[in-house]
Amino acid sequence: MELKRNQKLLFIGDSITDCERAKPEGEGLFGALGKGYVSFVNAFLTSTYPELGIRVVNKGISGNTVRDLKERWQEDVMNQKPDWLSIMIGINDVWRQYDLPFMKDKHVYMNEYEETLRNLVEKTKPQVEGIVLMTPYYLEANPEDEMRKAMDEYGAVVQKIAEETNCYFIDTQAAFNKLLDKIYPAALAWDRVHPNEAGHILLARAFLNKVGFDWSK
Repeated sequence: MELKRNQKLLFIGDSITDCERAKPEGEGLFGALGKGYVSFVNAFLTSTYPELGIRVVNKGISGNTVRDLKERWQEDVMNQKPDWLSIMIGINDVWRQYDLPFMKDKHVYMNEYEETLRNLVEKTKPQVEGIVLMTPYYLEANPEDEMRKAMDEYGAVVQKIAEETNCYFIDTQAAFNKLLDKIYPAALAWDRVHPNEAGHILLARAFLNKVGFDWSK
């Protein structure tokens, strides 16, 4: 298990991370961590490793792109002083190019996406013990689908940055692909983006596996 006693684990991202978490501080009682994978990660850590006392914070904001993360990075990440940071961003960076094709100002193209994410990782890495980079995904089984193909390209950028900055890497699309071999996308997410409980459990398991969670404990 990579996480140590009394460490703070902060998640930042878009609506997949947000999932109705409390604002402005996504931590504490009464569903403050939201209804998604962040809350499941916290539940597994608390129930299985209570002696560690891991503090989980959710800083996801629905609709965010990497451009939005850059604007709030100092307040929502650096000022929080986390020991571990998990970043999952990129779905809206791609999606806005397809659902709002004529609103170019809302599009975050590949060059900006890579440069911004890399800068955020590089400025933060010396301040934390570990960074976990999770790819964006699209719940479409056909890799030649236009939006799925674009999402895979952004995911490849995440992998490249993770390898070049020595961060932990999670290919969420690959994890979902195992389900998509057996389950139609609409059974996991009505819009192929916002998953149901099964999808969020999959994301939580992928994260926990990456940080060495002992499922036999």
